Amino acid sequence: MTSDPRSFLYRPDGLDPEAARRLTAQLLSRCDDGELYLQYRATEAFSFDDGRLKTADYSTAAGFGLRGVSGEMTGFAHANELSEAAIRRAGETLTLLDPAKGQPAPPPRQNNRHLYTAQDPMGLIPFAEKVTLCQTIDAAARARDPRVAQVSVALSGSWSVVEIVRADGFVATDVRPLVRLNVSIVAEANGRRESGSFGLGGRYLYDDLFKPETWNRAIDEALAQALANLESVDAPAGEFTVLLGPGWPGVLLHEAIGHGLEGDFNRKGSSAFSGRIGERVAANGVTVVDNGAMDGRRGSLSIDDEGTPTGETVLIENGILKGYMQDRLNARLMGVEPTGNGRRESFAHAPMPRMTNTYMQGGQDDPAELLSRVKNGIFAKSFGGGQVDIVSGKFVFSCTEAYKIENGKLGASIKGATLIGDGPTVLTKVVGIGNDMALDEGVGVCGKGGQSVPAGVGQPTLLVEGLTVGGTA
Repeated sequence: MTSDPRSFLYRPDGLDPEAARRLTAQLLSRCDDGELYLQYRATEAFSFDDGRLKTADYSTAAGFGLRGVSGEMTGFAHANELSEAAIRRAGETLTLLDPAKGQPAPPPRQNNRHLYTAQDPMGLIPFAEKVTLCQTIDAAARARDPRVAQVSVALSGSWSVVEIVRADGFVATDVRPLVRLNVSIVAEANGRRESGSFGLGGRYLYDDLFKPETWNRAIDEALAQALANLESVDAPAGEFTVLLGPGWPGVLLHEAIGHGLEGDFNRKGSSAFSGRIGERVAANGVTVVDNGAMDGRRGSLSIDDEGTPTGETVLIENGILKGYMQDRLNARLMGVEPTGNGRRESFAHAPMPRMTNTYMQGGQDDPAELLSRVKNGIFAKSFGGGQVDIVSGKFVFSCTEAYKIENGKLGASIKGATLIGDGPTVLTKVVGIGNDMALDEGVGVCGKGGQSVPAGVGQPTLLVEGLTVGGTA
């Protein structure tokens, strides 16, 4: 492949950088803010199921999104064609906006930090080797335990080049690799079938996923979950003390609390956290941050999709609400600085405030000691799907792996447990924060407003008093 990733955006027979800058300056001249967002993206996905390759997909897409902002009004148009003519046609949309009345918004600060190299992860390993990896994982999983009845393996990768061009001459480019491996196992014994799964990935090349120690760990984790669920009993129902495991259970924090800390919901007053900056919203010791500048993490970006450099944003510090995650539009209207959280699914979508890697920092408690405090409770090790209402913060989350806690020790695996509560209240019920903060393995996908973006979560072991558990017992 070429050493210059911008060659996927600018071609001799198409758009060139000077034309992109000239057109953007012309078309956004009457706007407060906005940008021309150019993107090239290649994706591939392999699915191996029932001992055979089921799907192998590869696709590329390129296009632009042109956005103009005037006051609170936004005009946006996009096309899957990188040409001057297409951009000019898109610019006709912006004539519907009222002319800007004030000074144009200043450009983002320049950023010399680039988290990723220009290498395309998909082109470095041949197609046949990727199929062989899936086949090898399938065979190894089936040989691991006689109770394994079915194995599914999914391998995927993508590589994206984006460039943000502004009317004031600001130009920023980012290269974004992303890979992922998932292993799902169905175990069967005595006529009963239960499943377990494990996935990992991030913004790096395929190399790590091809290491035997990596994919063997994925098999072991998926199988352990399936076998635990095979021995599970019906979950109890009622109000319990709940011990949340480190890492992926941070998805509860992401959904129940994180979305409520995004700038648009708070500007509109529709979040449970609206207007509460400086107030106590969580127990002592609870510190929540969003950090999009962590190397290799799934939610990380060198710059966001408006050109603002990513970084660490403290949302809650020692229980006190400190700030929100902001894109440029909401930051300007709220009189604060953007935080590098303006994200979009693709060139066909306008940016909005979104999380990157959102997690709770670790505390001082020994996780084993936290377990010993619980006389009758639930240990939630892993979560599946959930539903959250942003206005109230109320949530319902299903556990994919959970256990009873009896007299300070783990008991039987339980099936069908759901956690029910609301984000703001949960934060006040935290009575123990472990010293084992961990980030998830790199599989998170966040949905908002019809757009999906990769995101990271994390937390230490947390002890929460008085959570409602929905069960089947």
